[in-house]
Amino acid sequence: MDVDKTLLNPNNDHKSDIKTPFLIGVAGGTASGKSTVCKKIMEQLGQADMEQAQRQVVTISQDSFYRELTAAEKIKAQKGLFNFDHPDAFNENLMYDSLQDILKGKIVKVPCYDYRSNSLDHENMLTIYPADVVLFEGILVFYFPKIRDLFHMKLFVDTDSDTRLARRVPRDINERGRDLDAVLTQYMTFVKPAFEEFCSPTKKFADVIIPRGADNTVAIDLIVQHIRDFLNNRSRYGSSTNIAYCTNADHEHGPTNGIGFRGTTAASGGGGRPAPRCRVRLIVSESTTTTNNTKFTKGNNAVAYIRPH
Repeated sequence: MDVDKTLLNPNNDHKSDIKTPFLIGVAGGTASGKSTVCKKIMEQLGQADMEQAQRQVVTISQDSFYRELTAAEKIKAQKGLFNFDHPDAFNENLMYDSLQDILKGKIVKVPCYDYRSNSLDHENMLTIYPADVVLFEGILVFYFPKIRDLFHMKLFVDTDSDTRLARRVPRDINERGRDLDAVLTQYMTFVKPAFEEFCSPTKKFADVIIPRGADNTVAIDLIVQHIRDFLNNRSRYGSSTNIAYCTNADHEHGPTNGIGFRGTTAASGGGGRPAPRCRVRLIVSESTTTTNNTKFTKGNNAVAYIRPH
């Protein structure tokens, strides 16, 4: 997880009126709960009902960066024979350029995606105003290396495949106008193989893995708390809030097994200890085993898996 150096230096020349956002990637399989996780984060931070231009936290979907289909591909898509879960279905360069502009504090417009027509709606553009925190969610947000390296934090929403299929079927039928046979055929032909080949392997890049997706309210609460800490720090110190990695050697009180905000107190499991060199500190709450000063959870009821660094 690389960190923008303009965020690391409190005395940088970054103009105070330009917001360099804390960019969070949210990956996971189809219907894993990525957008719901982002929605819950927005709601708990009081951002969901605010005007777009006033929000400190915004969410962008990778679906806005599907590439335009050729005439032949549109015919395939109408028959459910186009693979929208393959990396080639996305406009990688536009995605990268847009995120770069967002990191520079620029106003960016992205199209909305029409799932019924399988096309981008350029007449109804979503305007992304400069914000303090940007959530970028999608199935392959960690697949492209140059895009993956832009994120300051990477979350992977990990939900059981049977649960994801059970969610996808009614969603595609009710919201996207597809019939059952088409949904199941597309899932078995494209979605499931693409998940196993392209999406699932990117889990290794995640800093935090959220088991059970949006149902994992404890993990979401922890993430919300640390975003709130970041916003409070930025409000106190300005747009150049100092954030950095927290390593075992960095922390004066011993191993931290995570990342945390500089100058904040761990929300859970830290005994109220300050984490002066951390960006985010998430602590697992279930039974753990320790190997090389790194904690891993046991069983399926973990709050979150913390990726070691």
